[in-house]
Amino acid sequence: MKPALLLSALFLVVARAAPLPVDEALPLVGAAGHGHTYPGATVPFGFVQLSPDTRTEGWDACSGYHYSDSTIMGFSHTHLSGTGAADLGQVLIMPFTGGLDEGAGYKPLAAERFQSRFSHDDEKAQPGYYRVSLTSYSITAELTATAHAGMHRYAFPASEQGHLLVDLVHGINNPPTGADLKIENDHLVTGYRSSDGWARNKTVYFVIECSRAFESFGLEVDDKPLEPGLTEAKGKNVRCHLDYRTSAGQAIVLRVGLSPTSLEEARENLQTEIPTWDFDAIRESARAAWNENLARIRVDSSNPNIRQTFYSALYHTMTAPTLYDNADGSYRGTDNVVRSSGFHHYSTFSLWDTFRAEHPLLTLTEPERVNDFVRSLLAFYQESPDHVLPLWPLTSCDTECMIGYHAVPVIYDAYRKGFRGFDAELAYRAMCDTARSGRNWQDEYQKLGYVSAETGKGKQAASRTLEFAFDDWCIAQMARALGKTGDFESFIKRSQSYAATFDPATGFFRGRTARGSFREPFDPRAVSFDDFTEANAWQYAFSVPHDVPGMIKLYGGDQSFIRKLDQLFESDSDIGNYLIDVSGLVGQYSHGNEPCHHIAYLYALAGAQYKTAQRVRQIMLTQYDNTPEGLDGNDDCGQISAWYVWSAMGLYPVNPADGVYVIGSPLVEKATINLDPKYYAGGSFTIIAHGVSKQNGYVQSAKLNGQALNRPWITHEELVKGGTLVLDMGVLPNRSWGAEN
Repeated sequence: MKPALLLSALFLVVARAAPLPVDEALPLVGAAGHGHTYPGATVPFGFVQLSPDTRTEGWDACSGYHYSDSTIMGFSHTHLSGTGAADLGQVLIMPFTGGLDEGAGYKPLAAERFQSRFSHDDEKAQPGYYRVSLTSYSITAELTATAHAGMHRYAFPASEQGHLLVDLVHGINNPPTGADLKIENDHLVTGYRSSDGWARNKTVYFVIECSRAFESFGLEVDDKPLEPGLTEAKGKNVRCHLDYRTSAGQAIVLRVGLSPTSLEEARENLQTEIPTWDFDAIRESARAAWNENLARIRVDSSNPNIRQTFYSALYHTMTAPTLYDNADGSYRGTDNVVRSSGFHHYSTFSLWDTFRAEHPLLTLTEPERVNDFVRSLLAFYQESPDHVLPLWPLTSCDTECMIGYHAVPVIYDAYRKGFRGFDAELAYRAMCDTARSGRNWQDEYQKLGYVSAETGKGKQAASRTLEFAFDDWCIAQMARALGKTGDFESFIKRSQSYAATFDPATGFFRGRTARGSFREPFDPRAVSFDDFTEANAWQYAFSVPHDVPGMIKLYGGDQSFIRKLDQLFESDSDIGNYLIDVSGLVGQYSHGNEPCHHIAYLYALAGAQYKTAQRVRQIMLTQYDNTPEGLDGNDDCGQISAWYVWSAMGLYPVNPADGVYVIGSPLVEKATINLDPKYYAGGSFTIIAHGVSKQNGYVQSAKLNGQALNRPWITHEELVKGGTLVLDMGVLPNRSWGAEN
């Protein structure tokens, strides 16, 4: 072959090669609207999330960054992804140039004062890497990270007045309660920051090493400068500036180690994870870690927008829970005691959201972490004064946010799927103690069989009853697995409590008073916190994932149930009174909030799989894309994203803890789940959708490992044995496929 032809052929091979998963993931997806994601640098489940802060106030400041903003205050080291509450944004660093004082008098070193304009045209966000041009100062900022450390590279212009600001006052809804900052030498700054906020009484320790010696510095406490020559600042509000003379393009690199326990551990974390000054090597290591994790599911699609949306969603499922320990596994418990645990300790569990789809997904994509997730939840139970499992743990604190006791399904799902790296008897005791506690009106639930609704009390009574009932079903299954027959009978009875809140006269689950009557007035569109959690009666009308046959019976059988589902999706989208969390509306269905996530798949369990296919496809195509506006509501630590990952492959865990995956309508032509051989013997499981396209969204027939499959679901056991599920897709519904369960 002639050289020119050979080069041409090689070019075609390269051009046709599938992009790496890491190159398809876009961290900026969800950074606009109300997605509340951050674009900065982290590694999978990392303790450090090094990201730009553009705002700290208001609901859309939850991650510290909003795509609509045009200025950056600096780069802080901890962030929340997709939450509906704000916190963190700890240890901010900002490079800038120019004079420190303007006019008469001292001006505090607040980050807001030195913020810089930026343009998205000069911004790049990739897994493990972030770059932006700070146009106000002609500085290029680059960020990368390891699990417990961050690395900054700032390319300065020629300047006699170059500076680095270290701001320990700055935070995202977490005001400082105390801080210490010490200039150890002309390369090294150390300290800590304590703060309150959503997560209370938290402290982060830090070590900042500079590649170039700073020529001078200044310290500030409570907006006042300390005397020259002093090298340590202590107080509630602490900041400092480090000063440089720079030539054009000269880079200053920072290595920053963090720890939740001590300054010594922050040093050790830094030396363990970033022992050199090679920024590009650390960036490449982060990129490799992301590619390894993202490649655990390989998808084929001729549509790059679908691939990018898929891998962006998969990326966001791997940003939480987050490590809350040191590189050696030591951590600070909820009782403020530092322990060496023998496992990696995690926090940032958005359990009300993530128990539904994200944690079941992580049992397949991150099995090596699952035992540690459970151990972390059990450690919280053992360390907490009330001896209950957490509701929404962040750092070493339970924020006590949301309802239910949804650590329970996460633990049971792990046990059911064969994970045995935790004490099952301890886990069971934690489940029972939590369920039998008096927290959040659980004592009333145990006494009445439901939580009573009272006008003006905001008890979210119907929602609590429905979610307690599901969690009790999970405890019943754990009891049966452990041979505890009496407890099984008790908790399986409790799991039927959902029926006490069903009103056959209106056809809705409703809030019920202590005297037994349903609370009035009743409007199924109204978002009432007396009855429901961030939702209305329509959005909780199908919240019995553990007993779908029983729920269908309440609605009068399959056909009546299907008609009710149709009404949900076909009603207008007037919700009566505005609540920002109720978003992504399709009729009264709200995809932007989690109680609805399983609903479209219920058609299949009532004999109408084709309607599941129709609605799932509609939601995927209208509520997701590969842009910053690509999420229809708070990602909630990856739950909104996890729904898309499952659905684009063609499956969904309607009951998050029974190991059944309902078949929907895949968007990708092929999805291969690569199974870790340490946990699953099957090697890989592949879903092939023949003929799939934007128009061809209906399953015509299916084969599982070459055998005809007529039921609209597969089991976890079938999946992890490995093999192939082939779905033949068409433009018209095949109403008979999957009609018999």
